[in-house]
Amino acid sequence: MRARDLSATIAAVTPSPYQNAPLTVRDDLAAAHGRALERLARPGTWWTGAERLAIAAEARHAPNCALCRARKEALTPNAVTGRHDAGSLPEPVLEAVHRIRTDPGRLSRSWLDGVLAQGLSVERYVEIVGVVATVVALDTFARGLGWVARPLPAPVAGAPSERRPRGAKPGVAWVPWLEKEDATDEEAGLYPFDRPAANIYKAMSLVPAEVRGFFDVVEAQYLPGAVMRDFAREIRAITHAQIELLAARVSALNRCVY
Repeated sequence: MRARDLSATIAAVTPSPYQNAPLTVRDDLAAAHGRALERLARPGTWWTGAERLAIAAEARHAPNCALCRARKEALTPNAVTGRHDAGSLPEPVLEAVHRIRTDPGRLSRSWLDGVLAQGLSVERYVEIVGVVATVVALDTFARGLGWVARPLPAPVAGAPSERRPRGAKPGVAWVPWLEKEDATDEEAGLYPFDRPAANIYKAMSLVPAEVRGFFDVVEAQYLPGAVMRDFAREIRAITHAQIELLAARVSALNRCVY
């Protein structure tokens, strides 16, 4: 079965998380969000389903953390010390989840090195990034419409695959990543374009499942890759130009380097 056929089949059987919502949500968007919630609950590459859900729950809690609020208001987060208001996750995991969620624009290479020095592997860190990014996407959508965030599902039992791409290696990023020419059959389709892979695709490629999951949501919330540069065709209710205006404003507010 081709990838697009498989995606359509999954969309048809994945229940909408917005079945009883006060507004109608596009079928493809609702299906993508349903798949994202299911992915959060399943064993990942380096974390179990229960651990992934604990990370997701902590990402939701982080904006209410007193330490994170104080750091956010400080000239530099390094000026504020203390402990996170949190559950039972190990300290370096809490620090990674909370900082990625609340103050990503001021993360630094030295901060990451410090977190890794406390025993968090770089592969687990990348998967944390993917889980937090998914939660932010889902919850921001709900908040923008004035809705309560969808409940997290029950965890799915099983062990993580612990598979690291053989071709992953250091590059210009803080973490190793996978260049398009180093991808094997196991990473087939990770970079769907004929042109060189953009950094945003490569960023989480140390954990390919997070790239696939993140862009499954991106294509529904933003635009499919094949349509991004097709300026003669509009598939959304607003135009390319209007979409990019919103994207640029949000990026500026979030201090995104893009």
